[in-house]
Amino acid sequence: MTEKMTSKRRAELRGQANSLEPLFQVGKGGVSQALVDQTADALRVHELIKLKVLLESAPDTPRNIAEEIAERTGSQVVQVIGGAMIFYKENPELREKEAQKKKAEKKAKSTGKGAKDFSKKFKAYKKSENNYNKR
Repeated sequence: MTEKMTSKRRAELRGQANSLEPLFQVGKGGVSQALVDQTADALRVHELIKLKVLLESAPDTPRNIAEEIAERTGSQVVQVIGGAMIFYKENPELREKEAQKKKAEKKAKSTGKGAKDFSKKFKAYKKSENNYNKR
């Protein structure tokens, strides 16, 4: 299992999860293998997800359902409040792809910018100098 999450990290994740919509609902069927598989796939793609428990028809409490899903997916329960459950599972591949994308964007933005600016200014200076000399 993964290491225990700090309260600061948990608070940060709760804040990020505020804007998330629940991906799946747990109803009278409880925690099925299909739900576990879908949750694991969603965690691989998003790292942070929200699920909803239908309180009227669920066979168990949201806390117990969250613990079972976390155990079966290898994730961590960030928060269970009412019928909403928030899960987190870090994906190193996803972080690596994001880092490479940011690095490529940064490189694309910075390449040749100084040379282009200098070239424009130099051409403008030469043009104004030629216009001055022609008088």
